[in-house]
Amino acid sequence: MFPVSICVATCAMLSGIGGAALFTPIFVLLFPLLGPEYVLASTFAAVSTALLTQTFGFMSGFVGYYRRRMIDFDLAVRFIKISAPVAVLGALVAHRVHDAILIAAYALLVLVLAIGMLFLRRRQPSRPNYDFMNKRPEIPTRDFVLTGAGAFLTGMVSVGIGEVIISRLTKRGIPVGTAAATSVAIVMVTILLATTTLVSQLIRDGGIGAVPWNLICYEIPGVLIGGQIGPRLQGLVSQRTMERAIGMLFVLLAVAMMSVAMKKFGAV
Repeated sequence: MFPVSICVATCAMLSGIGGAALFTPIFVLLFPLLGPEYVLASTFAAVSTALLTQTFGFMSGFVGYYRRRMIDFDLAVRFIKISAPVAVLGALVAHRVHDAILIAAYALLVLVLAIGMLFLRRRQPSRPNYDFMNKRPEIPTRDFVLTGAGAFLTGMVSVGIGEVIISRLTKRGIPVGTAAATSVAIVMVTILLATTTLVSQLIRDGGIGAVPWNLICYEIPGVLIGGQIGPRLQGLVSQRTMERAIGMLFVLLAVAMMSVAMKKFGAV
């Protein structure tokens, strides 16, 4: 998981998506193939672990983008006011939802995101002379509504906020680099609060041992490294190329996760 975490965090920093969108299917799909001793206790534990790992990756990425002065903090705060409390609500709901529903919700969400990435190409190009101090675009109500939906799903199934934010910012004409950096800042604060809520519930129900520390101890160093690599590679890979690659991966993950959900529904 150490090299895997580096790759996941690097991709997350480059594209602005949440790394937990990839960690959750790794825990749910791949770990059972390695043997029963690798299986996490529940999907809720997988989501909590994925977001906890992602938090450290985005903290590292935040530092990288901050040093490059690419974050639009004023714009980030406007979104965080919506995303942070709604993500906590999603985390509270996740604790009460059956594993099969969580997995099915993840599958449906990433399928919708994949369709958007593959077929709904953004028509409005970024403006190279964008000045985020003086020429910030207006953010309509629709963007905040979508942000709330993405934040709720992030707290519930670990994916949503990063994918929504990066698409809304670039659609408003914000350059890809600034959009990715600002998205990282928004996601970092959002998942930090959601993760605190999820892990608190996990420890409350199962004690400190309910958190898979033997897994996290390898993931955290990996995402910290990847969080520094991603910002340095920003601009080397086009946003459209990243979108297509991640979109195709999301299609495969959606199909695989839905098949797991159907098996769990059948076992109920």
